[in-house]
Amino acid sequence: MAVLLRTLLRPGRPPGVLGRSLGRREASLGSGSGAAVRVRFAPSPTGFLHLGGLRTALYNYLFAKKHGGSFILRLEDTDQTRLVPGAADNIEDMLEWAGIPPDESPHRGGPRGPYLQSQRLELYAQATEALLKTGAAYPCFCSAQRLELLKKEALRSHQTPRYDNRCRNLSQKQVAEKLAKDPRPAIRFRLQEEAPAFEDLVYGWNRHEVASVEGDPVILKSDGFPTYHLACVVDDHHMGISHVLRGSEWLVSTSKHLLLYQALGLPPPHFAHLPLLLNRDGSKLSKRQGDIFLESFAAAGFLPDALLDIITNCGSGFAENQMGRTLPELIAQFDLTRITCHSALLDLEKLPEFNRLHLRRLVSDETQRRQLVGKLQLLVEEAFGSQLPDRAVLDPANVERILLLRQGHICRLQDLVSPAHSFLWTHPAVGRTQLDAISEQVDVIAKRVLRLLEGPGTSLSQDVLNAELKKLPEGLPGTKYSHVMKLLRVALSGQPALSSSFIQR
Repeated sequence: MAVLLRTLLRPGRPPGVLGRSLGRREASLGSGSGAAVRVRFAPSPTGFLHLGGLRTALYNYLFAKKHGGSFILRLEDTDQTRLVPGAADNIEDMLEWAGIPPDESPHRGGPRGPYLQSQRLELYAQATEALLKTGAAYPCFCSAQRLELLKKEALRSHQTPRYDNRCRNLSQKQVAEKLAKDPRPAIRFRLQEEAPAFEDLVYGWNRHEVASVEGDPVILKSDGFPTYHLACVVDDHHMGISHVLRGSEWLVSTSKHLLLYQALGLPPPHFAHLPLLLNRDGSKLSKRQGDIFLESFAAAGFLPDALLDIITNCGSGFAENQMGRTLPELIAQFDLTRITCHSALLDLEKLPEFNRLHLRRLVSDETQRRQLVGKLQLLVEEAFGSQLPDRAVLDPANVERILLLRQGHICRLQDLVSPAHSFLWTHPAVGRTQLDAISEQVDVIAKRVLRLLEGPGTSLSQDVLNAELKKLPEGLPGTKYSHVMKLLRVALSGQPALSSSFIQR
């Protein structure tokens, strides 16, 4: 900050170079001009990773991998007052869990680090110094109280709050006097009246005359931390970002960012603003909805591929929407030019069906099935533990047989340890009264079933078993085949209704 203060008292002069990494670089309009594709996902660790963030990260990842580029995770932690403990680690861990790990990140490191903005303050100070030298930025001495009064007055008058640029035209003498009293002012960027037009790769040509609707923005706070506007411009340049794929809420700020690129003498990247991911009813996804965080989906047993599938299936970027796509298929089919401006409506009620498809795919793969067997064994231990009458039920062959039997019928692995499936692992608690209420011939039917199962030389294929079960009520007055099957269902499972495949098992 001391360097910046000295800058404020010098006459203006042409901007200096901010270091070797701020020289001009090649930028490509698309992805085929030879320049390396480098994209970034840059969330703020003010909360854990949720579905909206996952979708933005995924589209960046798909674009990078489609064109042989790099996917960078950068954490924008400059608002120190809003940081959530554990959020930074959670974001990167959940990207790993989802199968879209960054190539460069706080955990992995990389050639353009550090990847935490709080560790890049010197870069922002250098950029701010360059802007101060040319008069593109100026110190603001307005107190928080005055700014709050401006905001309240604007709202009272039904106007959009904006800074009145009071400190924009202070003389050098006035600046010196105020610095003596307040040596750590905020720094604001001087907006130009005519903002540059730009071609967004999704929304087409845009221009937002930001100077006519808002005051000069703060780019460096009095604590030495940058705001988003300066930090993203400086970091995207230093990290060699070729394409910025971010949420459409930042579309109106892009003209402001382009003014900053101009003032710093830097070539901007290409921009593609992604339409919002909304709830099925068109309302915004909210972090207050506990069920939108990836950690919740993982704990509930939903598969990463199912989440990637559903958030791409409800939006655009592909020739057609189809269920069951894997990550390699998403990469191969992704097309940035097919992203439309329409918001994507997410229907989470369909997620179990997406998960069922991907779980069935895993079960059908021998290597993946072995991993699922291990996970299911742990789930059974956790759910039933000492209730297990015979630990032979945990034998891998038995667990695998159950998985194969129920593939396509369950949506999550956890379904197999739900109360409805507990009979697969424990003896059901069924009272004699329950059985007598079904049939008065309980003892006779039980003896016939035992004789059928224990009979010498009996080969109980599915067809043979079906035929023999239909003979059981013969000679029993008032007893129908349906009574026999219901009795068996309740006795074996404790459930009044069950699919025939379980009985045949």
